[in-house]
Amino acid sequence: MEKTDILIIGAGATGLMAAYKLSKAGKTVTVLEARNRTGGRIHTLNNELFFQHAELGAEFVHGKLPVTLELLKEAGISHYPSEGEMWQYYDGKFEQSENFIEGWDELLEKLKALEKDIPIYDFLQQEFGDEKYKELRESTIQYISGYDTADAKLASSFALRNEWLNEDEDAQDRVNGGYSTLIQFIADEVKKAGNTIVLNAIAQQLLWKPDNVRVVTADDHIFEADKVIIALPLGVLQADKDSPSALTLHPAVSEYTAALNDIGFGAIIKTLLEFDEAFWKDSDIEKLAGASLSDMSFLFTEEVIPTWWTQLPRQNPLLTGWLGGLAAYDKKDMNDEDILQLGLTSLSKVFKIPADVLKRKLVAWHVANWTADPFTLGSYAYDKVESSTARQLLNKSVENTLYFAGEYLYEGPAMGTVEAALTSGKNVANKVLKKTSSNYTG
Repeated sequence: MEKTDILIIGAGATGLMAAYKLSKAGKTVTVLEARNRTGGRIHTLNNELFFQHAELGAEFVHGKLPVTLELLKEAGISHYPSEGEMWQYYDGKFEQSENFIEGWDELLEKLKALEKDIPIYDFLQQEFGDEKYKELRESTIQYISGYDTADAKLASSFALRNEWLNEDEDAQDRVNGGYSTLIQFIADEVKKAGNTIVLNAIAQQLLWKPDNVRVVTADDHIFEADKVIIALPLGVLQADKDSPSALTLHPAVSEYTAALNDIGFGAIIKTLLEFDEAFWKDSDIEKLAGASLSDMSFLFTEEVIPTWWTQLPRQNPLLTGWLGGLAAYDKKDMNDEDILQLGLTSLSKVFKIPADVLKRKLVAWHVANWTADPFTLGSYAYDKVESSTARQLLNKSVENTLYFAGEYLYEGPAMGTVEAALTSGKNVANKVLKKTSSNYTG
């Protein structure tokens, strides 16, 4: 049996950030990770699987995010703006536009006046139920499904209002070398401090009493500590007990389990297609679109896989397809080849190139079906009406022994981001240190 001050279950951004902060404070830490790699929903490919560069998970730095940017600075990792034009393809026409939802300003004004939180679907029916608002309702729900990967019938109007009123559309960066370079920096720092990250360690049982925890993994290894930080994705924590990734607590903490289910967890399928050339820049496509798409960054469509983006300003012939929300959940059990075909068919309908021709132009492809991944079971969190109350409980320890952490516990406008995950990891480390170090000053 291996003993340490603090066990951390999960080596994603949250778990590693907590380990990093605790290591710097002199604590002994063991991080258990079910996968054969660190990073969780961060996974960068560089010259792997025939890709030049691809982000299978988190990809953008969404705004001027203090924790992320400070950590990148510490690591000496640079970042650069994601540039380019926003295009849409609706009703058989290409159009360049930054504003895709007609009536958006009116929607925001009505949201500002909302006094009691309700699901956003109910808000739309209540305030924009007339037939003349049909397109506004549908576009808003599609946006919520795509960007927030959420179910509009559950998603909190107040939370979306906070998100939409605090968007920083002019600040969206990419990390040089990909987000995994940041993960590698944190993991290396944890190891340099003499601490351990154990891969292929699926935590299945957590036996605890005040100031003592034991974690039993699927291969019957036992790890012991004074305290544990549970930094698993919300989808795993919400999973049925028969799921291969499920963690069972003895004794149970029923109130906390109920609170976990009061926070939404979205669905996502990401399809990455690298071609032999950036065909969307061809002269034939320019004639079709009525303008050059050479500077296209994002493309929004009505196809089965509706959202696509390029790697601008990098000249990489990679298109990334994004399917979120209930539409992704409904397709989570499809095999990768069938999802690939959905992507090719979607592009074929937009660019008028046969799907089999597009398939022959592929150099590499990968389907990142995070919703089917047993160690994620979804995308990232979104707020339900009950979520704020749930987080108040979940952000408190159980007997100063069990601590929950993850992007789903973040309070602020950057929910569902790497910033949210890193912030939660930093915060939980501070809580543990306050309880274990009498001279801790924060």
